[in-house]
Amino acid sequence: MDKRRHLRKDPRDFTGGGIFGLDENKGSTGDKIIDDRIKTLVDDWACGSSNKHVQELIVTALKMGRDCLPQGDMKLYSRSLKEMRGSSNVFGPYVDERKLSIFGSARTKPEEPEYKAAVSFAKKMREVGFMSITGAGPGIMEAAQEGSGRDGSFGLNIKLPFEQGANPTIEGDEKLINFNYFFTRKLAFVKESDAIAAFPGGFGTMDELFEVLTLIQTGKAQVVPIVLLDAKGGTYWKMWMQFVKDHLFRLGLISEEDFYLFTITTDLDEAVEEITRFYSNFHSYRYVGKRLVMRLQKEVTPELLGGLNSQYGDLIEEGEYHTSGALPEEKDEPHLADLPRLICSKKRGFAGRFRQMIDFVNQH
Repeated sequence: MDKRRHLRKDPRDFTGGGIFGLDENKGSTGDKIIDDRIKTLVDDWACGSSNKHVQELIVTALKMGRDCLPQGDMKLYSRSLKEMRGSSNVFGPYVDERKLSIFGSARTKPEEPEYKAAVSFAKKMREVGFMSITGAGPGIMEAAQEGSGRDGSFGLNIKLPFEQGANPTIEGDEKLINFNYFFTRKLAFVKESDAIAAFPGGFGTMDELFEVLTLIQTGKAQVVPIVLLDAKGGTYWKMWMQFVKDHLFRLGLISEEDFYLFTITTDLDEAVEEITRFYSNFHSYRYVGKRLVMRLQKEVTPELLGGLNSQYGDLIEEGEYHTSGALPEEKDEPHLADLPRLICSKKRGFAGRFRQMIDFVNQH
């Protein structure tokens, strides 16, 4: 048995406390003798603090078998779990590294300005400490991994009958993961990222970007910086923004505050600054019941606390912003215990307005 697996640090909870807040009832098959056999098996396998979750997985699998689900469904569920396990094992040793997911077209050629911009941007982000995560293919993905370098890159390859194969930079690297399903691959993109960058692309790029925006807008994923980059003189994101304004915002399908969730630029240095500034004081956050717990990298000043209560009171259901140490419910994230904290009873939603609040925190 590899004892190191019990020392693995929990990753950033990309749901903002939602995962840690899930019911930990390990479930039952309904047969005490079978339940006891499962418990004994898991105890003998020695999964440490994960024992109860492993028991629940086994119970669920047995119930799926008893349900006589179609073979196609069983293959899908089994393969998905294997892919997610493999992804977690690859990213596990890099939990302390900031990471940036970069989306963009697989069809962009090396001589095109967007390709060159992606190389330069990824290189700049690596210089400020961010590893890059791409889809491992050609085009913008290859450009970004060229800029990040093999050591600073993760590749999330998707198996397709055409168009997609791992690029030379990441081919054969231990940080290359092959996925059969887009949904497990997209989970890895969101779960492991501290920031998102998108270059011009087709249906896949739009799918990935809109999913990230949807997850953040609905509170299913944490707010992270999102930059939409074009080469100098490019109009891709300008035209995209026009569509969003004319056909989503004008019809009331999104709110004005949603525009604070992303930044459009052709200036690579501005894009780098947008991402790094987000983590200049802010570290992370999670919900504990109705309380928002924001972890910071600097002590909370009276000016910051006063400014939040006077300018961002609209985000609070009751009470005021106040300081605190780590809450007892945060014991599952011991590596964050020493960070200063801001706590409030925050209204759910309002992701764009919350992003503005994070920007305010980072000014102090």
